[in-house]
Amino acid sequence: MSTNNLFSPFNLKTLNLKNRIVMAPMTRSFSPNGVPTDEVAAYYQKRAEGEVGLILSEGTVIDRPSSSNDANVPHFHGDLALNGWKKVIDEVHAAGGSMGPQIWHMGIMDNHHSGWVPPVPFEGPSGLNRPDFRNGIAMSEKDIEDTILAFGKAAADAKRLGFDTIEIHGAHGYLIDQFFRAETNLRTDIYGGKTLPERNRFAIEVVKEVRKQVGPDFAVIMRFSQFKPSDYNYKLAKNPQELEAWLTPLVDAGVDILHCSQRRFWEPEFEDSDLNFAGWAKKVTGAPTITVGSVGLSGDFFGAFAGESSEPTSLEELNRRFNRGDFDLVAVGRPLLSDPNWVAKIKAGKTDELKGFSKEALGALVLE
Repeated sequence: MSTNNLFSPFNLKTLNLKNRIVMAPMTRSFSPNGVPTDEVAAYYQKRAEGEVGLILSEGTVIDRPSSSNDANVPHFHGDLALNGWKKVIDEVHAAGGSMGPQIWHMGIMDNHHSGWVPPVPFEGPSGLNRPDFRNGIAMSEKDIEDTILAFGKAAADAKRLGFDTIEIHGAHGYLIDQFFRAETNLRTDIYGGKTLPERNRFAIEVVKEVRKQVGPDFAVIMRFSQFKPSDYNYKLAKNPQELEAWLTPLVDAGVDILHCSQRRFWEPEFEDSDLNFAGWAKKVTGAPTITVGSVGLSGDFFGAFAGESSEPTSLEELNRRFNRGDFDLVAVGRPLLSDPNWVAKIKAGKTDELKGFSKEALGALVLE
């Protein structure tokens, strides 16, 4: 099986990548009080040394008092945290890699199992994390305006520190996604509405502010998902027309690359076509896309949290879709979490050396 095309370069604005493989953002919770440590820097550096084309950081939260539900999730604000991220990007660059932080606001969340809670209540469009689960407050218009500015400030800091791109987290039931979803956005002001294009307003304003802060030539990625952690079968866009009406305004607002999260990349998004989420997003918008979802492993990410192990699997179907032009980049999560040299092994054809994945890898920053 040839993976040659996955090792072709990709160039867009500030992104000059040696291959098409992206390290997917994966929450690690190894940053005490929100500050990335030297070990966090070494963790990312090892993936750069292992020939990952683009590293997307774990989610790192913006400057809002309740943007996180976990004291050990990294911040992307404040001198201590930003100094930690400066060391990360400098070490990644020294190893020949490219990297962007994923900037994040969790929105309304379940309380963390540790018992830690933020100093103020969680905030979201309507106080809901999912239907009938209220664990926070509805944001005022001033809260929304300040949050939009905080996303922009994080993006500006990423550019100032020397990162190659940024990714806005708009997926998986977090704040921006809570605005997208009818069941969690019950607002009657300009940030609500009965249709997805109406509920898109908050995300569009975030993207416009980010673009304003980083300028026209800095690459901006945004991550989306149809599914929600509480409902794997959920679809915001039920057909290609609704997908186009959702994503095109975000591309027009300044998103360069659409990162299309699904549990299994090979599953078709809509009936009557085998195109996956990334394939359809590229088709309806014309924008470059990243596919993701159980690449190279037999089980999905959420199964890992339930204690399920996964074994290496063939990349033949991924190659078929990539060579057909369905997507431009491929995000890989758990294989890179447990093996920093996964990309180098694929490139060298050393598939017999690929590792499986077990939940134990979630509890450590694997450096070898």
